[in-house]
Amino acid sequence: MYIVDDLDKVIALRDVPRCDAGAPSPIVLSDEQRLYLSYWEAGGSDYFAKTASLAVVRFLRPRMHYFGPPNDEAIAGHPLAKRGLRSYAAFWIQDSSLIRRLEIMNSVHRRHDPSSFKALTHFIFTFHDSTFECVAELGESTIEEVGSNEEYVRTLRLFESGEPTNKLWTPFRTAHEG
Repeated sequence: MYIVDDLDKVIALRDVPRCDAGAPSPIVLSDEQRLYLSYWEAGGSDYFAKTASLAVVRFLRPRMHYFGPPNDEAIAGHPLAKRGLRSYAAFWIQDSSLIRRLEIMNSVHRRHDPSSFKALTHFIFTFHDSTFECVAELGESTIEEVGSNEEYVRTLRLFESGEPTNKLWTPFRTAHEG
């Protein structure tokens, strides 16, 4: 994990689909240029429905991501838990120690530009069995109605095409954007 200092501030994201608390079943797809996260949306459908709401999040110009512990029972062990990080929610980290650490690591590059790190945002999504974190310039989401066992195929289709069924990506709003 990473060490936080006194500057990190945990802020809940607005306009991000809430995850199902029971079994959100997150999926992460990435390469060097693209990063997608999908999960079942809270209240998206009942257990016997033929389709369900799959939240698909894409991160623009991603720099890094992490997917693993802690789960909901160990979230108190996350370095940002005392700052308000909680389970089953999405956040951005203002004045992120992680972004500042990435900038320091990159400072050895002969063409290092500290200002390029100002556009980055540290995002955290907490689920039942895992936590997802990434650093990217922007995040946006869409909702796809999918049939049983179609979540992988639909996430992969969006990863390849970037075009949701409803043709709409909703950007996350943070305090940066008002």
